[in-house]
Amino acid sequence: MVITMTINELRRDYIIDRWVVIASQRRKRPTDFIVERPRERRSAECPFCPGNEKSTPPASLVYLLSSDGSIRRDEDRGEERHKNWIVRCFPNLYPAFSPIKLESLSNIQGGFEYVRLDALGYHEVLVESPNHDEHPSVARVGQLIHAINALKDRTKFFMEKDFVKYVSIFRNHGASAGASLSHAHMQIIAMPIIPKIVFEEYSASKRYYEDNGRCIFCDIMVKERGTERLIYENNAFMVFAPWASINPFEFWIFPKRHQSTIIDMRDDDVKDFAVTLRLCLGGLRGLLNDPPYNLGFHMMPGEHYHWHVEVYPALSIWAGFEKSTGTYINIVPPEEAARCLRESLESEKRRLVH
Repeated sequence: MVITMTINELRRDYIIDRWVVIASQRRKRPTDFIVERPRERRSAECPFCPGNEKSTPPASLVYLLSSDGSIRRDEDRGEERHKNWIVRCFPNLYPAFSPIKLESLSNIQGGFEYVRLDALGYHEVLVESPNHDEHPSVARVGQLIHAINALKDRTKFFMEKDFVKYVSIFRNHGASAGASLSHAHMQIIAMPIIPKIVFEEYSASKRYYEDNGRCIFCDIMVKERGTERLIYENNAFMVFAPWASINPFEFWIFPKRHQSTIIDMRDDDVKDFAVTLRLCLGGLRGLLNDPPYNLGFHMMPGEHYHWHVEVYPALSIWAGFEKSTGTYINIVPPEEAARCLRESLESEKRRLVH
């Protein structure tokens, strides 16, 4: 009897110095990740639901539907709150960053530095829909278009501030992925520093551009289109499971046209992006019974950088090895993850509602 063994692999990220163990010997099937999740209880007084606007700070941006079908942009003033909104954005009640300037401090003691900066910036919540349960995996494409346009508006506003060095857009879905409220929403943080991973991507892509005269992310897309890791593409966007994914069923979404931030999206790009989010997150939901996940945008102004979205299903626990080494173990090869997501996405196309 001949016993064949699948050898685990070490894979390095495309451009940053991050390694992942693709542990095929420990692989699991999609059904192994499915757990029966109790339906999250909706509070009778959800602060994000229509009618409860005074439970939040005044909105910095609201989208209102005019009688002719056009969108009117406005904000709350004083104690007044807009009603009948379709997207609403307001400061987080418990912000990580604040636009209030305090006193900065840098002390040098004992040959090393204690460095402190004010957490100067903005931290906002963007409520994606007045419908409590209209998450991107089940949302109307038209509603997603409004949410994406609101993200563009707030990103542009923050990027024009001198002290803002980076704008982070992220989404936590499910309590175990960090979502404290179940109403469909995203968060935006504008900060005075560039986070480490994005800075590493930015620096590596700049070196590649200077050496080759091309965007490294554009070249990665060309190569991934011909691999088993390709999941989906339409006129404007491409989705694939990254070569060295650190999470089971992780996938990345890239605009095909070279763009450095979401501000560069045209109207037709926004629609294709909305369709892409709806199908891919719907496919993930259908495959794994609506798993918890985190979603993050990577974007930086600069001709050599290419914005994208990374989706991380929260299916693994990072333990001692990962935390002490910065090297990760992924028990689902990205090729297998892509195959399963492709199949689930085909079923999702039939349920797409514009």
